[in-house]
This record gives sequence, C-alpha cells and structure tokens, in this order.
Amino acid sequence: MRRNTFLAAATATALSASLFTGLSPAHADGAAGGPVLSDADGWYQPGKLFVTAHSDSPITRITAHLYPLDAPDGAPEAGSTEDFTQYAGQDARSGTWRAPVHLDQLGDYRVTVDLQDASGATVTGALSPHTLQYRTIVTISALTATPSAPDYLHQSVSISGTVEVADPRRPDTPAAAEDIPVAVNTGRSQVSATATAGGRFTTTFVPTEPSFQLSAAARASATYPGAIDLLTAPQDLHTTQAPVRFSASTHALNLKQGATGTITGLAEIQTASGWQPLPHTDVTLQGLDAHGNVVAGETTTDSQGAYTLHVSSENPAPSAELVVGTAYMPFQQVATQPFSLHVAYTTHLGVSSSLNDDASLHVSGYVYYEDPRAKWPAKPTVTLQYSKDGKSGWRDTTTIPVPVRYNKPLFDETFARSLTTRNTDAYWRARFNGNPDLGTSTTKPVHLYRYATRITGFRAHPDPVRKSQPISFGGTLQYKKGTTWKPLNGASPTLYFKPRGSTTYHYVCELDSDKHGHLIGMVTAEKDGTWAIALNRETGDHYLRSARVTDYVDVR
Repeated sequence: MRRNTFLAAATATALSASLFTGLSPAHADGAAGGPVLSDADGWYQPGKLFVTAHSDSPITRITAHLYPLDAPDGAPEAGSTEDFTQYAGQDARSGTWRAPVHLDQLGDYRVTVDLQDASGATVTGALSPHTLQYRTIVTISALTATPSAPDYLHQSVSISGTVEVADPRRPDTPAAAEDIPVAVNTGRSQVSATATAGGRFTTTFVPTEPSFQLSAAARASATYPGAIDLLTAPQDLHTTQAPVRFSASTHALNLKQGATGTITGLAEIQTASGWQPLPHTDVTLQGLDAHGNVVAGETTTDSQGAYTLHVSSENPAPSAELVVGTAYMPFQQVATQPFSLHVAYTTHLGVSSSLNDDASLHVSGYVYYEDPRAKWPAKPTVTLQYSKDGKSGWRDTTTIPVPVRYNKPLFDETFARSLTTRNTDAYWRARFNGNPDLGTSTTKPVHLYRYATRITGFRAHPDPVRKSQPISFGGTLQYKKGTTWKPLNGASPTLYFKPRGSTTYHYVCELDSDKHGHLIGMVTAEKDGTWAIALNRETGDHYLRSARVTDYVDVR
C-alpha cells in the first residue's frame, strides 16, 4: 500500500509553479504563440482537476479527457470534463483553471487536454506530465494544542483533532473516520494517536524546545487503501521560559595544575507560585581561552536544586561564566554569573649544591615547565634556603636570577651562584618563585656538611733508621663536631716526602686509620728527609682539609 503526504496549505501559485517541471509543454500545431499546456493535476482536492496553461491570446475553451493509467493507447476515455473556470492567474492568457471530475472508479488516470484561444489557435490531446490521483483523501481538521503556551508548571501539552475522509465521487460529503492511526509531529519528536468515535483523537507530549511547529497526518490504513493522507498546515507554537537564579560559593578559583576546585550553590526558578528549587538542571563553568570555548566543569542540580561542581585545572578560563541551564530549554531561561579560573602550571626544578674546602657553597640548577600555555614571569628567580634539621625553620639565604634564554616549554632555563656561608652543617633547598601562570616548586632538602680535621701526635719511627728498613707512622686523625674532637675512622690521609736538601714534597701513598683514628701504614727507608701527612679533599666530601704535620727521619 502506498501513502502520499503533502502540505494542504500550499498556495495555488506555488503549486502551479511546481507543475511547470516534467515533460515539455504541448504547443498548438502550426500556430506560433498558441495555447501551451503546462500541467493537469488534482491538487489533492477531491473530485477536482486543475489545468495550468498559457497563450498569447485569452484561452477560451478547455476540455480534459481521462484514461485509466493502465489503459492501452486508443482505449476509450473513462470520462471528460470541460466545465472549467479560472482559478488563478492575472488574466485568461495565463493561469490555472479548475473543473469538477466525475468518474465511476477510484484510481490514477492519464490526462490529455484540448485547448483553444481567442485567435482560434488550438491544441488537441496535449498529455499532462502528471496523472490525476482520483482517490480518497484523508485530512485532519481542528488540530488544537492545549495549553497553547506551556510553562514550567504546565509542561504537558494535549493535542486533539478530527480525522475526515472525502471520496472524490462525493466530494461534498466528507465523513468522520474511525480507527485511523495518526502521527503528530511536535518539532524534533513525533507522537501517535488513533481516531475513535466521530474521528476524534487525542494525545499528549512534553515540548523539548522553546519553539516548534505542530502538524499531523493520518497514517496508511487498510480501511482506505490507496488513500492520500494530507499533512495539516504547520502551527508555530512557543513555550513560556521562566527566569532562573542561583547562588555560588565562590566566583574565583586559583588552582595549581592537576588540582581540582569545588563550587557549591542552589538554583531556583520563578513560577506563578514564587521562586522554587530548580532540579535536574545542568550547571557548567565555561569560558574562553586562546584555544576557543572551554568547559572547565559541569554537573547537575539535585532534586532540591542544590549542586556541587568540581572544577578541573585542565581548562583554565580567566574570563569565564557559571551557567545554569542550556540553550533552547523549553521552560526556563539560562542564568549566568561571571567567574575566574586561573591555573598555575607545574614547574620542574632541579639543583645541585656542594660545600668547598673553604666552606664556600656552590649552587647550580635548572627550571622548566611543560604546558605551552604557561609564560615565564618578567624576572624569574630561585631562592636558596637552609634549615638546621631539614624540616622547619627554613631561612632565605640568597635570591638567584634565572636568565630566560629559550622561553619554550620543556627547555631548561639554568642558574648558578657561589656564596660564602658559615653554615657548614645544614640542610639546603631551592624554591622557584612562581607567578600566577607558573606554580612554585621546591627541591628536596640536601644535607651539606664539612667538619674541621686534624692529625695529632704524628711521628715517624724508628728514627734514625737503617736504609731499606721499614718506617711506621703514628698519630691520630680527628674531626671536630660542635666543640668536640672525635676520632675519624676509615679515612685515608695522604703521605708526602721531601728529601734532605729539596724544597718540594712528593706524593708517596695513602695511609689508613682504624676505628680509633690511629694511623696505619709503613714505607721503606731510602734516604734522609722530612715526612708529612695531611687529610686532603680527596679523602671525602664531608671533611675539610687538615693542616700538614711533619717529622724528619735520619736514614743511615
């Protein structure tokens, strides 16, 4: 079964314009400027035929002949009509003419037309590019929406109407149709109904947009096979959108990169009963940045209109808005409030530091960021800090500038500084001093210490000694912690020798020390000279160089 749906409210002018498409128009034989047939069609009016034609002279006579669509050429016509009156057009030279059609059988018919104008020019048997659909037509009348402007408290819309059928053989006696399914178009959605007694139908829906077009059409039915189901003229309907207001616990967040902020509040809608909680409505934090629109957080109000909005630092929006509702909501307006979401991007700081033998402190390091949206401050700096226990009491020692050479993400910007300090036993760290675009970062504490050392009781024995005999060394290696000298075990002081008559010491070897700090080691006697020992820097990172002590040995 085939179902055709058309707009019943289309104007005659628009319809006649559409009929000029299709087959080439038929002209009068041998007569320039004679009658020309454009089309002949039923225009979905029961029992009517519309002929569109034009000529240089007024058209004076029209006769239409109708043949069953499946009838062979030469078959007798099923009927004809010539009772045409002009239906549209400026004058009789061009326009559309209408005449009643009376046929015994429903169906589709081929149409030929004879035309004659006032000059006597004629055209005979011009074939229409369209057929006459001589069928039952199903229409819907009195399509009504109640309420016509639904609001927040009255959202459900009732749709009603009457289904009628008209037989082209009895066009003046339309009848109500029962048990006909009806499709009601409500903008972006569709609902269904069925005509009952008297052809009446009723259905309901809730609008999903503030403005929409309402229309309806009967669906194909076995009761009227082959019927033409016409769509009603669309009705423009609008909902009533109520004002909305809301509260917010804050209108600005300053977050570190990777952190999450929280906003809480209550949304309300104004109704005829006053302000009341607005449930199940979207709450969004949105704004603009260099990349366009961003959404930094979104949630929905609960059944009491309350909301908790978690805001991500992934989408900073210094100029943003808190928005309750979304565009095109049918029963409520959108409410906004200004908001500022600022993000300090993560920085990475590395530093190396050391105490020299003279207790001078040398510091060098780097700083970089990853996110391309971050920007260096005008004069970035790093502050060097120290603490006695590495946990509290941090004090600033110096501020070190960070020259910006690359000004790009993932590129190290380096710094260095050497300074004199009396703190030879302390914990040190560096802190990058951020700005609104870059977060502050701090290194882990590093314990730097150097203790004073000395060698007491140094002696070489025996003295004198025979050549090629062993020489042993005595003495104690100590370090000073606080005010107390303590044994330094496991150290390796350096042994030097200066032959008699020379002014230069020469490296000999490294000695050891036991757990009591006593020196361990011996050498072979070769010649007279002075033996010297000192704890050098190479002995370890945490001890200062000791003074050199000496002892002269006579070799015989």
